[in-house]
Amino acid sequence: MARTPFIAGNWKLNNDHMEATHTVQKLAWLLRDAKHDFSEVEAAVLPSFTSIRSVQTLVDADSLELKYGAQDISAHTSGAYTGEVSGPMLAALGVSYVAVGHSERRQFHAETDEVVAAKVKAAFEAGIVPIVCVGEGLDIRKAGDQVPYTLAQVDGALEGLDAEKAAQVVIAYEPVWAIGTGEVATPEDAQEVCGAIRGRLVELYSQEVADAVRIQYGGSVKSGNIASIMAQPDVDGALVGGASLDPEEFAKIVRFKAHAA
Repeated sequence: MARTPFIAGNWKLNNDHMEATHTVQKLAWLLRDAKHDFSEVEAAVLPSFTSIRSVQTLVDADSLELKYGAQDISAHTSGAYTGEVSGPMLAALGVSYVAVGHSERRQFHAETDEVVAAKVKAAFEAGIVPIVCVGEGLDIRKAGDQVPYTLAQVDGALEGLDAEKAAQVVIAYEPVWAIGTGEVATPEDAQEVCGAIRGRLVELYSQEVADAVRIQYGGSVKSGNIASIMAQPDVDGALVGGASLDPEEFAKIVRFKAHAA
């Protein structure tokens, strides 16, 4: 099955609503000038909650093909949960994707696999596709346990999810030791774990589901290394951090096919 490559930019705690508008405008211009085909490589940005409305307005007004999403979602639909943002709230802003279980949420907010699974379900209930983040820390990597550790996170995140929804999930493999450090897994490192994730999807569901799921790599992705990473058979995209804040650099990453040639 041909899977459409998917490049998503996670802005994290950067860009207020004015900066977000400027960044998206410049990115859209760059991709338009390059005649980028979004049907060949899908692209999205994940702004902060306060910038989503501004991005939505720009995307709608200019009929941009660029998708946008959120960086987190509440497991709850409504209620006394101060500071949380629900799936229906995000859906009302036209959000297509939401990151779930990012390593920073797991580390700084003590999110467990059970919480991640609840957020996956909340995303689907709101009609939003979850980008499920998984990956090991440096101690796990040094011990050689990166595959079983990451697969256990996949198992936890997809707990109770039926095959129809599982086929729509995006899984982002992000080795924690490579996020924002300048260190990057080799293409072979990325393929080892991404291939194992696809194999686990066969075990949990079916070959058909495994063939449908897009698996991204994340961790110090740049225009200089994206082509070699994307050349791996089980890597279908990238979840880009710091480099996505630079429209020119992110546009080059999205257009990896052009400079790979």
